[in-house]
Amino acid sequence: MTRDAHREFKDRLYGQFARIGKALSSPHRLEILELLAQGERTVDSLATELGLSLANTSQHLQALRQAAIVASRKEGLFVSYRLSNPAVFELCTAIRTVAERQLADLERLVREHFGDRSDAEPVEMDELLKRARSKAVVVLDTRPPGEYAAGHIAGAISVPVDDLQRRLRELPKGKEYVAYCRGPYCVYADRAVEILRSHGRTARRLREGFPEWRAAGFPVSAGLG
Repeated sequence: MTRDAHREFKDRLYGQFARIGKALSSPHRLEILELLAQGERTVDSLATELGLSLANTSQHLQALRQAAIVASRKEGLFVSYRLSNPAVFELCTAIRTVAERQLADLERLVREHFGDRSDAEPVEMDELLKRARSKAVVVLDTRPPGEYAAGHIAGAISVPVDDLQRRLRELPKGKEYVAYCRGPYCVYADRAVEILRSHGRTARRLREGFPEWRAAGFPVSAGLG
């Protein structure tokens, strides 16, 4: 192989890699991937969650699909999207990890939004697995019902955070609760812990979220039952 041919190969090779980076260069697309890590979603559902128009949301999804990061299926008038491969979530996790370690602005942003989270005593996944198996805790899924139905921690109870206040009578004070949601920067679990503690319950949050739990190979279930 000549030097020029090798140079052409390298340029084309890294051009393919750059397709992935280009597709991930939008904050909205990264958030779309976080939502799809919870389960399959329609364009309408994603648009509502993101506060974007259907047209804008569709454009972002097309950019992700062109880079083979998401896949779609059509059912009647609706088009649903999902992550094309578990490696996509691994990539998103790697991006988050690098940002956490290298970007001081990220640390300040999280601190300003969440405040001091140390008093929430986050539970690690290994610890939750052991305690859930021994029935020592009640695990609460605080995400919307559709995400719970798509997949949840085995044995978890669906209590969307917006419904928690009115469902407190279902949650006895003598129990210990661990709340989880979409991931480490999802506010649902923090809000749930705050509500539970303010009403005399013992509560903590899972440090990670459902996608991390599933990626770790821990037990999951699907459906509303």
